[in-house]
Amino acid sequence: MNEKLIEFKKQMSGKSAALAGLGISNIAAAEFLCGIGMNVTAYDAKAPSDDVRALMDALGVKIVQSETFDVGGADIVLRSPGVRPEKILCGKEKMTSEIELFCSLCPCDIYAVTGSDGKTTTTTIISKLLEAEFGGTSRKVWLGGNIGIPLLSSLDKINDSDVAVLELSSFQLMTMSFSPRVAVITNVSPNHLNWHTSMEEYIDAKRRIFSFQSEACRFVTNADNVIKRSFASAGETLKFSSSGDADAKIKDGAIYLGTEKIVALSDIVIPGTHNAENYMAAFLAVKGVVSAANMAKVAKTFSGVRHRAELVCERNGVKFFNSSIDTSPTRTRAALSAFGEKVIIIIGGYDKHIPPEPLTEPLMNKTKKIVCTGDTGEKIFNMMKNAGYGGEIYLEKDFERAVRRAASGAVSGDVVLLSPAAASFDAFNNFEERGDKFSDIVKNLNM
Repeated sequence: MNEKLIEFKKQMSGKSAALAGLGISNIAAAEFLCGIGMNVTAYDAKAPSDDVRALMDALGVKIVQSETFDVGGADIVLRSPGVRPEKILCGKEKMTSEIELFCSLCPCDIYAVTGSDGKTTTTTIISKLLEAEFGGTSRKVWLGGNIGIPLLSSLDKINDSDVAVLELSSFQLMTMSFSPRVAVITNVSPNHLNWHTSMEEYIDAKRRIFSFQSEACRFVTNADNVIKRSFASAGETLKFSSSGDADAKIKDGAIYLGTEKIVALSDIVIPGTHNAENYMAAFLAVKGVVSAANMAKVAKTFSGVRHRAELVCERNGVKFFNSSIDTSPTRTRAALSAFGEKVIIIIGGYDKHIPPEPLTEPLMNKTKKIVCTGDTGEKIFNMMKNAGYGGEIYLEKDFERAVRRAASGAVSGDVVLLSPAAASFDAFNNFEERGDKFSDIVKNLNM
């Protein structure tokens, strides 16, 4: 029985709630809060879709379309992750979010992952590891946060013996005053600087995942990441490294936890050093809970998350990989490092104001043909031209033309990789839609 949930329902029934933003998380929050008898008003700068409006009408939620969120009269205010907190006019003590409310009412242990790159894969691996260990028992693993469906509405089904595994973005973390029992930061590098006011604010948001931990908690961090070396939790701190000695390390072509060999790198299904790092982070997160045998089993069978170096198809010996999730230069660097041969890359998209210069060297050395597209495509095109790039390079504003240009002239043994190093919002609603479009195009090519 979830005593915290019972008490919350008792305290909040009949009171008022304001939703600042009406995205996926706050739609779920509206259903939850209305379900416990609260009076809910939703504020958003944009008019909701017909489907969302119909749902809100059915729930009895009042919708206010406004550029500002004057919600001071509400008893509780839930900030959508995409809404800057300073746009919400209310006392800070009233402000929370769907994910923080879930965490405060969740009866079971929470494992949470953040980072500039690799957080979705690492979060999913942790859930797979725990599922492998709990197989045949009544314990259930709940996967959510920034991936999957919001878990708030599932609270009454979650038992104290279960485990919740969450991916948390900097947008979600920046106003949270909760840290999970096990916190993981995969890495920190410049990202989302079109939304965050500075790199310092972005780092501070990531830091909150462990800032409120107690001595009974665990924090997993990357020993090789310069920004994170100073991060330390009040609880146990474990580190992983792909280049040196640490609690989890790569030695003799395998991943080790301490002195115990877990799995050979050649046996891991998803390629690349960055994925080995994701596995090391996940192994440390579940150390003492999941057996080494189950760790190895998952590494040898898990084929990865969609849109992350996903092999879409092979046409006449040409392999097409969808890595639409690569929305920053560091992700594209990692994706390129996973391939031994030089690839044909499709790169560019919505401009997040992240300098592309760190891509010069890997694009020089790891590609044979570059097709630039989207808002940032021209920047990368000019950067590589000025650097004296010796391979083929093209600028195609239209995404489909870019994909077809990349496939044109590809021969057996070539790899065509979508790794944009940029967000998708110039042409798509999200990176998933971009990856799906890429997949549809290449599956229907005449080759």
